[in-house]
Amino acid sequence: QGEEGSSVAFDNVLLIADGDNVTVGAPAINGAQVGAKVVKHLKGDKVIVFKKKRRKGYRVKNGHRQALTEIVIESIAASGAKKAAPAKKEAPKAAAKPAAKKATGKADDLKKVEGIGPKIASTLVEAGIATFADLAASTPEKISEIIADVRGNHVTDTWPAQAKLAAEGKWDEL
Repeated sequence: QGEEGSSVAFDNVLLIADGDNVTVGAPAINGAQVGAKVVKHLKGDKVIVFKKKRRKGYRVKNGHRQALTEIVIESIAASGAKKAAPAKKEAPKAAAKPAAKKATGKADDLKKVEGIGPKIASTLVEAGIATFADLAASTPEKISEIIADVRGNHVTDTWPAQAKLAAEGKWDEL
């Protein structure tokens, strides 16, 4: 997790025992933290994985060595430790802009464009692209940026051209 000689902190402490005083977390103890120093990185003993299917001639022998980190515990804080705050993204700023574009006229069925399914169509409508004319006016890079959260590999290079044909009513050429 860290370089040799560096300090690491574990804030997910499940149990602390100090003599007869035992503190159990549910599931972790709030505010508890353990400080440690990384001594070295090493590999564990080899584990042999042998698979065999009888009467089939199938035999596979595989090995694995787990990566390990040797640490030395330097301090244990039962309370008062502060957790590192995760970095906040500026998503609300981007969401405010598409809300103004929703007041357009009748929406087209964007699923008629090759490669656009129901999930991508709903994502584009939320971003303010509801008609074929809107889709034709946008760039493939902008479309890729809008649908980045949708799972899968989508090639958006031909979508504006297809949307332009659909907006003009040239369904045979589409």
